[in-house]
Amino acid sequence: MKTIKNKQILVAADVAGYVLKDAVVAHLVEEGWEVTDIGVKDKEGKGVEIFHRMAIRAASMVSEGEFDRALLFCGTGMGVHLAANKVPRCQAAVVESVPSALRAITGNGVNIMCMGGYYIAPQMGIEIADAFLNNDLGSGYEWWNTFYEYHKFAHDEIDNFNYEEYKKNGFKFPNDETPIYDWDGIKNKDKLGCM
Repeated sequence: MKTIKNKQILVAADVAGYVLKDAVVAHLVEEGWEVTDIGVKDKEGKGVEIFHRMAIRAASMVSEGEFDRALLFCGTGMGVHLAANKVPRCQAAVVESVPSALRAITGNGVNIMCMGGYYIAPQMGIEIADAFLNNDLGSGYEWWNTFYEYHKFAHDEIDNFNYEEYKKNGFKFPNDETPIYDWDGIKNKDKLGCM
């Protein structure tokens, strides 16, 4: 999983996500990020691409290596999320909390974080962006043996998934082996909250 180089981030929002995007961008600029914004530039949003086209364009820039990660905003976060996930090598997550943002990046290695301006207050959006941009796949789980390997395996298998090959193989993965989730190697099981 690539980390973010040179504190460069791509952002895009439609009219519904504009206010949230503006708050997040102001914070990122203050923190020294170089922000490229390809979405609406004002609250009116006249003459700008519809949300799904904007998301596909942004995701394409991530897919082609122009940016390591992107932040996308619309009314719910779901529309840009659905569109971005259609682009190869893009894994987008729609989140509404810092814990879900952390898990999306640390456990799933997403490279696009999507937020909804109807549901997320500016301060929460800032904290979500910080969680996304300051962590990587496996960050914070050093206490859990095999966490990175297990989740990296899943990340790569999802990234390389080909539905036609899966269908041709009788709806089975060609390699049924998966890494062992080392439950016994977890040093602090109380951190899981589910056991």
